[in-house]
Amino acid sequence: MKQLIDRVDARLDAWGAALKGRELRFPSDLTAGIVFALVGIVMLLAMPSQITVGGNDVVDGRAFPTLLMVVMLIACAALIGKELVKLARKQPIAWKTVNLLVEVKALVILVILLVTYLLCKVTGLFVVGAVFCVLGFLAFFRCKKWSYYVITLVLAVGIWCAFRFGLGVSF
Repeated sequence: MKQLIDRVDARLDAWGAALKGRELRFPSDLTAGIVFALVGIVMLLAMPSQITVGGNDVVDGRAFPTLLMVVMLIACAALIGKELVKLARKQPIAWKTVNLLVEVKALVILVILLVTYLLCKVTGLFVVGAVFCVLGFLAFFRCKKWSYYVITLVLAVGIWCAFRFGLGVSF
């Protein structure tokens, strides 16, 4: 088992070394304006199927979200316009450089949290997601002490049992 863990650690270290030197550079304001404009357009297009409107309402449930999306689209248009004017005038624009290793680590954390949520939702048991989350984060941070795994598993299940059976909280 120790050899398997050492091989996995060596492979992860090699991937980390390969990603550490790679960086991605992009115009931050222009990219943010385009991404959020796309999000706003998708939200406006999805809203009619998501929010039903009653015939008697003076102000319906779509009024505030629509107003919010329109304001967001106006702000995005202003930001994109400002950046395009800077490009046309050959003025410097703001660039962001991100390291791929940092972003991959953040993506792995997001995946652990997403799978935790999905396990809780699909099984209907919070304890299943909590156990996965505990094991996922200990493995992510390369914890090698088995006692830490046992301690956190016992605590996760114990806390769930205390809430579920002791306090009668169903989650």
